[in-house]
Order: sequence, then structure tokens, then C-alpha cells
Amino acid sequence: MMKAIWKDQILAESGRTIVIEGNHYFPPDSIRREFFVRSDTKTTCPWKGVASYFHISVGNDRNNDSAWTYPEPKPAAAEIKDHVAFWKGVEVVS
Repeated sequence: MMKAIWKDQILAESGRTIVIEGNHYFPPDSIRREFFVRSDTKTTCPWKGVASYFHISVGNDRNNDSAWTYPEPKPAAAEIKDHVAFWKGVEVVS
């Protein structure tokens, strides 16, 4: 079971993450949406497509653009559609 944790809060928890390029992508149903705020940030990966970002908000603390997802991935990355991965200090642990 993998968990994404920031500021002592579990942001996501799943035994069904998909690991790509060292990042655990959590299924959409494992995300605790109350901590996620949509960001306008977008980046492009040559083989996965366009990533959309979220800020993580816990209490009065905010971690900008610390989670991302591929809502419309390229065919090579279809398995991670709508899955969420983390960085910027969010701990992903088993």
C-alpha cells in the first residue's frame, strides 16, 4: 500500500499505483480531493502528453504545483489517465 503524505495528512493511498520514471501515479479514486486545488500550470512530456497540476492545501499551508495528472495522455501513457503523481516535498511511502 502506497501513501502520499504532506504536513501529516494522507493525500492519497492505494495498493494500485503505477510506477513510471520513478513516480507513483495514484488512481483517481484514491485521492483525497479536499486537499487539491486546480492550478493553471501545464507542462508537456514528449511521450505522455500535457500534464495539468494541482496545488496541495493543508490548513493554512499550500504547496504550489506539487501534484500532476494527465487528463488526456498520449496512447503510450494511456494507463495513467487521470492518475495523480507528486513531488515538491510530498512523501510517497509504503
